[in-house]
Amino acid sequence: MKRFRQFTKWMKGETHLYLTGMAILFAMQYFRTLTPLFIQHVVDTTLDGKRSALPAFITRFLQAETVQRELLLVGLVFIGFAAFRLVFVFLQRAIFALFTERTAYKMRNRIYDHLQNLSFSYHSQAETGDLLQRSTTDVETYRRFIGEQLVDVLRLFFLVIFAIVQMSFMNPRMTFVSLAITPVVLGAAIVYFVYVKRIFRRVEEAESRMTSAVQENVTSNRVVKAFANEPFEMEKFAETSLSFREESMRLTRLMAFFWSSTDILIFGQYALTASFGVYSVVTGTLATGEFIAFLSLLGMIVWPLRQLGRIVGDFGKTQVALERIDEIMEEEDEHTRDKGEKPAISGNIRFENVGFQFADDTKPLLKEISFAAAPGETLAVIGRTGSGKSTLMNLLVRLLETTEGRILFDGKDIKSIKKKHLRKHVGVILQEPFLYSKTVRENIAIMNRDADSEHIREAARTARLHEDIENFEAGYDTIVGERGVTLSGGQKQRLAIARMLLEKKPVLVFDDSLSAVDAETDIQIRKALMKHWKDTTVFIITHRIQTAMEADRIIVLENGRIAASGTHESLIREAGLYAELYRQQTETLKQAGKIIEEGGEDHAAF
Repeated sequence: MKRFRQFTKWMKGETHLYLTGMAILFAMQYFRTLTPLFIQHVVDTTLDGKRSALPAFITRFLQAETVQRELLLVGLVFIGFAAFRLVFVFLQRAIFALFTERTAYKMRNRIYDHLQNLSFSYHSQAETGDLLQRSTTDVETYRRFIGEQLVDVLRLFFLVIFAIVQMSFMNPRMTFVSLAITPVVLGAAIVYFVYVKRIFRRVEEAESRMTSAVQENVTSNRVVKAFANEPFEMEKFAETSLSFREESMRLTRLMAFFWSSTDILIFGQYALTASFGVYSVVTGTLATGEFIAFLSLLGMIVWPLRQLGRIVGDFGKTQVALERIDEIMEEEDEHTRDKGEKPAISGNIRFENVGFQFADDTKPLLKEISFAAAPGETLAVIGRTGSGKSTLMNLLVRLLETTEGRILFDGKDIKSIKKKHLRKHVGVILQEPFLYSKTVRENIAIMNRDADSEHIREAARTARLHEDIENFEAGYDTIVGERGVTLSGGQKQRLAIARMLLEKKPVLVFDDSLSAVDAETDIQIRKALMKHWKDTTVFIITHRIQTAMEADRIIVLENGRIAASGTHESLIREAGLYAELYRQQTETLKQAGKIIEEGGEDHAAF
């Protein structure tokens, strides 16, 4: 029942098409088993005067005064019968095709929607290539099975039942002989299924690793070329490709053994039936027409049984594909239990003894974090790499959940606020923004697709990107390329800022998203923000003192705790991490300026 539900749950809403197609298929297979009986009727009834195996609703149209006229009637009825079957074939294929495509369409959409709603933690651990394969290749495997192999299973089942009925009606003893080896073939198919399912899983996993290797290489192609790392990547892909080849060959050898062994059994069944049939005709216990019909009906049983191996193999592959899809679908949607409220958010934020620890870590990353921010205030969060700055902001939008303490928005616990509502009111600009292979205009307008050109241009001006765009050959209609490869790092960050500024939000987070922008542009952007977004609560996560020093307040994180908090002037007077970073970065800038100055004098002397 579990397997049955696993296969049928995706068909909900389309079962009426499936049942209609199955009814037509049922009728088709019955009519198909009548075809050999026309030969029996001609040989035994028309020419020899014996009883006909055809049903009465057909034989009533085949009665005539002479043999010639009866043969003509048999031919005409058979032609009409064939035309009738052709209409049924067309209807059956059209209905099953409609059922299959609708089911696959809904399936793809459900999986994609579910992936969108899985947690940040899930996506941070999952492999992109593996998710792509499960959402495409595995879905296609299921689509192909229900559209082709499942139809073949039903066809085989109906055909075998009707063929056995027709054979039993003519000669029960001959029927028993004709089906003697059938249980052996079915048993071999079951054993084959048990083994092939295990191999299919290994093949799927090997293909997934190979797909992930390709996806990673294509995504990081510029890095690979920059480090001349092509030989290593080729060797890595060759290993995954070799593993896929070995598992595929293992599967091929098993399939070859099954097909060849069942062929021997089926030809043996034919030989046994033909031998016994000839003996029965000679001894007079079987009519000639019945013998011919038996051989035709036997072909309708044994040859579909030969295809059973392919069907069983595809069933195993489909079951593995569905199990891999179910692994995704069984992951809890992060919004399933999110029954929070949708309160008004103005930007009053308070952290109260907030702590956080990753599930796979042995010690907390953040401990006893407490501070408050008011609308219109700019807070900079600074600290060494790994101090928990980005984690702090992920907690702010519930990409991660606090393990201790609480975060309040306008006096309400963040966990009582619906996640989607919260994220609509908190704008986050990442250090490495994702840009689509679309125009500059379309990339900015992602936040608000109804925005007019003037709003888009105003957002670009605030982000100090407008002049750069105007210098592009196609202006705002310039295609930025996949992941924005045609733009510089600073331009990509400023485009991401413009995108976020298109829709005013009470809280704005810059997650090290000004790192690729020069100091002067950094100051211009923040001044523009202070002018146009003066009521917005702004968080700036940064490593750069020059970016942090203009903030209303600076929070210094060290070892997961707030080591210090205050203005730039107060912090540089204290002995601590901030003052140390300030001295280091100031000294670095002085040395860089000295080197440039000396280089200029040497150049002038030269």
